[in-house]
Amino acid sequence: MDNSKDKTILVVDNTKDNLEMVQSILQDYNVIFCTSGADALEMATKEQIDLILLDMLMPERGGDTVCTKLKQNPDTQQIPIISMMAETDEKSIEKTYEQGVADYITKPFKPREVLARVGIQLQLQDVTTKLNFIATRDVLTGIFNRRKFFELGQHLFNASGKQLYVLMIDIDHLKKINDQYGHDVGDIVLKKTANAIKEVLPPDAIFGRMGGEEFSVMYTAQTHELSMDIVSNILKTVSQNRIPLKDGSTVSCTISIGIGQKYPEFNTLDSLLREADMTLYKAKESSENTSIFRNREGLSQNLMA
Repeated sequence: MDNSKDKTILVVDNTKDNLEMVQSILQDYNVIFCTSGADALEMATKEQIDLILLDMLMPERGGDTVCTKLKQNPDTQQIPIISMMAETDEKSIEKTYEQGVADYITKPFKPREVLARVGIQLQLQDVTTKLNFIATRDVLTGIFNRRKFFELGQHLFNASGKQLYVLMIDIDHLKKINDQYGHDVGDIVLKKTANAIKEVLPPDAIFGRMGGEEFSVMYTAQTHELSMDIVSNILKTVSQNRIPLKDGSTVSCTISIGIGQKYPEFNTLDSLLREADMTLYKAKESSENTSIFRNREGLSQNLMA
C-alpha cells in the first residue's frame, strides 16, 4: 500500500512559482512550505519532517546557512536534504554535497526527476531509521540497549542538576521463573515487565536494559516527592501485572529498585549509577518488591508497593 501521505516534506523556497510547481509534482505527499530560512529552521524542529527540499540561493539566511544549522542540530541533523539548484556546474554541485545535502534537483523542475530523487531519499531514510532502531534497541524488550542508554544518559546528566534521578531495577527471582517454567516464559516476563515499567514512566524518561534481568531509568523530577511517586507507581504496576501464558495460566513477578539522585559528589554518570547500584543491592538484601533511596546524610528511605 502506498504510504506517501505519511511522509512529510518541507519545501523551502522564496519564489511562489517554484512552490506551486513543487506542490503540483508532490501532490501525493504531505508537503509543508516555507519562504524563509528562519521559518524553515523553526518548522524543522516543530514538525516531524521526513525530507527537506531546500533552495540554496535564498536571500537573508541562504540555503547554505540553513543547511549548516540543520546539520548542527541533533534534532534535525538526520533529516535528508535535497538541494534545489539552478546552477549545475561541477563546482556548484561539489559545494552542495560538501554542505551535507543528500542529493540535488535542477531548476526548472523536471517532474520525473523530482519524484525519482525524492522517492529514493525517502526509501533510504526508511532503511536508515530501521537500522538505527536495530542498533539502539534491546532485541527482546524493544527499549534502549545499554550503549544507547549511556549515550542519551550522558546528555541528560550534563544538562541536569539535582533534579536528576537514576533507577537501577532488578526482577526478583527471575531464575526461579526460568527454572520452573522455562526460559521462553522468562523472556516473556522480561518483555512484559519492561512494557509495564515503560507505561508509567514520564514521557522524557530514558529507559534501557542493562543486561539479564536488570534495567535502568533516568528522569528529572521537580521535587523528591514526585520522584518517589514515580518509583512507587513502578513497583505497584509491576507487582499487579499478571502475565498470561500459552496454557491459559498467568505468572507474576516483583522488582527491586535502587535510587540515585544527582548530588555534587556524583560528578560523573558512572558515579551516579554506582550509587543507584549500591542502593539496589541493599534493596535486594532488604526485601523483594521494594526500593531504597539513600539521602545525603546516609539515611535510607524504603518504599514498598
